Order: sequence, then C-alpha cells, then structure tokens
Amino acid sequence: MLMLMRGLACYLLALVLAVVLLAGLLFSQQMGLIKQLLWSGQLLSELALALLPAGFWEALTGVSGAGQNPAVQSFLQLCVALGQLALLPALGLYRLWYRP
Repeated sequence: MLMLMRGLACYLLALVLAVVLLAGLLFSQQMGLIKQLLWSGQLLSELALALLPAGFWEALTGVSGAGQNPAVQSFLQLCVALGQLALLPALGLYRLWYRP
C-alpha cells in the first residue's frame, strides 16, 4: 500500500509539472507542439469513447450523445495526453526518491 501511495504522489507531482508545461506552451504560442500533444492522446481517447458504454459518458458529462460531441472528444484527448506526458517523469521521480 505504501508503494502505491508513493507512486500516486509522484504521478500527481508529474501531472502538475505537465500542466505547467502546457501553460508554458500556451503562453509561448507553440500551437504546433500543442497539436502534437493532443494527437498523442487521440487513439486512446477514441478507444475509450468506443469501448465504454454511451450511458457512462452521458452520466459523466451530462451531454446526450457525448461520444460524438467534438468538445468531449477534444477534452478527453487533452486529459489522455497530459496523463501520458506525466507518466515518464513520474517513473523517474519514483526511482529518484524511492530507490530500492
């Protein structure tokens, strides 16, 4: 349980760093990099929209037909991309702080 909590703490810290990086990209107007970041989350978000039932997405978002809504798709792509971006630094932080 302790290992899981440590891993989650490292992941949350890396997720905060990923959001700060995204904010920096937005302020420096690096739209090409942001589009590539969103593209990296596209496949997994489309898979989640296809495999999970429509009722789940409607209950989660409050939008009927959420699977076909472009705003929901775009937000899910952003969330997946940030999650992927935070994964590698989280593993590095865990290895750095909790080396066995």
